[in-house]
Amino acid sequence: MDYLQSQIEELDKKIADLKELIASDESLRQLAEEEVKALQEQKEALEKALTGSNPGEVETASGALLEIRAAAGGDEAGLFAGVLYRMYTRFADNQGWKVEQLSINEGGLGNIKEVIFRIGNPAAYEDLRLESGVHRVQRVPETESGGRIHTSTASVAVLPEIKEKDFEINPTDLKIDTFRAGGHGGQNVQKVETAVRITHLPTGLVATCSSERSQLQNRQRALGVLRARLYQAEEERKRSNIDSTRKEQIGSGDRSEKIRTYNFPQDRITDHRLGKSFHNIEEILEGNLKPIITAFQSQDQ
Repeated sequence: MDYLQSQIEELDKKIADLKELIASDESLRQLAEEEVKALQEQKEALEKALTGSNPGEVETASGALLEIRAAAGGDEAGLFAGVLYRMYTRFADNQGWKVEQLSINEGGLGNIKEVIFRIGNPAAYEDLRLESGVHRVQRVPETESGGRIHTSTASVAVLPEIKEKDFEINPTDLKIDTFRAGGHGGQNVQKVETAVRITHLPTGLVATCSSERSQLQNRQRALGVLRARLYQAEEERKRSNIDSTRKEQIGSGDRSEKIRTYNFPQDRITDHRLGKSFHNIEEILEGNLKPIITAFQSQDQ
């Protein structure tokens, strides 16, 4: 640990020296800025090693909580969010893992504004944690008569499911509201208030669950989501970063803030962190994520 700390301090000194060089010699600005960026990336990697903050090392994860939101692109973004939801649930089914939908906000048939679901297996978080980020799709919509390719995005956050005994929440910090759950277009509106919304007053974080017929079950599910979000925020606070992990994962949904591109016309999925492309896009969207997961595992090793 002392060795890592000394390396971080050495990098800090080099970064400070380069910034002084930028200020004193304009002709070297571009070269020096590139070097600063590279050194900062090295520093971040060392800091993660020092704090043991690699998300893959979370020992308390009993499963994974996934949140998918439509971002840029209007209805096409909602349809793409539905495609991603199907991909992850198919992947879980292929592994024999149980999937529980916790809440969903639909914009129409196959169009999802937001969905939160649980995959109940300890291996799920390890396999899917690197799915967090903004996913971009390029394809010709069925409603596009001119054959133009449209670009839209959806954001994915993967959180570890934390056991209650491993992360306690003060009950006095919670505001719990109940309401009636209903489907798209007012269908299946329940006559009793079984849906639950829990607000963590100190942070303002909110978790909602409406999938169960029992208010108690919805409350337990919502608490599980809130616990995962608070855990991530606390881990990030310990690392003294400005933004919480969840905020980094969700991002703004802007088209440029992408981790992966799904290009239908070229039958290609490109992961921009791996710098690698995968073909057979339809097969992957049917839940065959193993090639991508294996590529990340090889890179880690």
